[in-house]
Amino acid sequence: MTPRASSLALRLALLASPWVIGALLAAWLATTGLVGSQLERGLDSRLTGLADAIVAAVEIAAGGEPRLVHAIPEPRFDQPLSGVYWQIETADGRLATSRSLWDQRLPRAATDHAPVRILEAEGPRAQRLRILERDIELPEGGGPLHVLVAAARDEMDAEMARLARLLAGAFTLLGLGLVLAVVVQVRLGLAPLNRLRAALVELRGGARASLDLPAPSEVRPLIEEIDALMAQNRATVERARSHVGNLAHALKTPLAILHNALDRPEGPDLAAARRELRALERLTQHHLARARAAATAGAAGDALDLRAVAEELAQALRRLFHSRGLAIAVAIDAGLRVHADRQDLLEMLGNLMENACKWARTRIEVDARKSGDAIAIRVADDGAGLDAAALARATERGIRFDERMPGAGLGLAIVADLARLHGGGLALDRSQLGGLAATLTLPAAVG
Repeated sequence: MTPRASSLALRLALLASPWVIGALLAAWLATTGLVGSQLERGLDSRLTGLADAIVAAVEIAAGGEPRLVHAIPEPRFDQPLSGVYWQIETADGRLATSRSLWDQRLPRAATDHAPVRILEAEGPRAQRLRILERDIELPEGGGPLHVLVAAARDEMDAEMARLARLLAGAFTLLGLGLVLAVVVQVRLGLAPLNRLRAALVELRGGARASLDLPAPSEVRPLIEEIDALMAQNRATVERARSHVGNLAHALKTPLAILHNALDRPEGPDLAAARRELRALERLTQHHLARARAAATAGAAGDALDLRAVAEELAQALRRLFHSRGLAIAVAIDAGLRVHADRQDLLEMLGNLMENACKWARTRIEVDARKSGDAIAIRVADDGAGLDAAALARATERGIRFDERMPGAGLGLAIVADLARLHGGGLALDRSQLGGLAATLTLPAAVG
């Protein structure tokens, strides 16, 4: 599509043009029709006045011919073929005509016998005539008289044509002005979008940190969303830089110790090397998990059925720890929904439930309750639990309180990080069952 064809101003002008043209054409037809009717009524009124004057002046002469006793105040009656005529006819066919009619005759209506009739017919020199007919009876007798008064339409038709042309020109200019006004209005209306585009160019080039433009209420939400998206992207990049720096800093010491353990003059210290390799593995897993969580932070989540996710995890853990005969009870009301990424929820809740299964003696309980806009999910076990000092350090990366248990000591740290990135948190305490109670708080789904 060419830029011209994709212009909103041009599109709206093209869409408005048929309506403008149609409306102006209807107005032109209505106006010319109304003016034409008024001109015809004016001509009929003039013919009626002339007919009244002729009726007032007519008489029957001694020989039976009709005549006018005095002249009618219309000079063109005396000018041959002037376009204004009168004619009087008696019942026996005797005629009297104006000098303007010369040797011509006016046509009569063929069938209409109303007292006053108006018709149009061709007259002298092929003139288009408008003719008024009347039948009268004179007081002194002499039989009925048929009076005709006619006027050529040429002047009226010429005036109507001239007026139609003037109106057509005026409406054409008006239509062009309206279309131009639409284009100007659209361009003025789209001016905030043009400013937004220029600001985006500056934003991409680094000339500004955010849009923050004054804009109408219809455009303001778009600007706010773009600013929020840019802020989120900057935060994601900043977090990525931070994680890379943290990872590089954290790897320095284990790599140096590993290097020394392998390059000892008396021979490599394999035990030390294995310990540092495990430390490197834990660090790598931890930072990869944090990087993944940070990359998805702020992304649109889903409304997840909390009980369904917890039951899914409970079934998997029952199979995994089948030999120990653990009872995993899920007591979550139907309809509770959290707003989170499904994979993140599986990882957070899965880590907490798996950790509880590792330390529990016989029972794990999973419940949840809604408080305001948040949902608190509690995972409790009947294991040995942790003392106050251990609880304070349990979410630190790499902390393991029993080296005999499998794992890298990163589960609770990853859960805490993910919870924070979703706008929630993780709290640890002693449970009523005697072991550890981990409370995961996440935002509730809207609706």
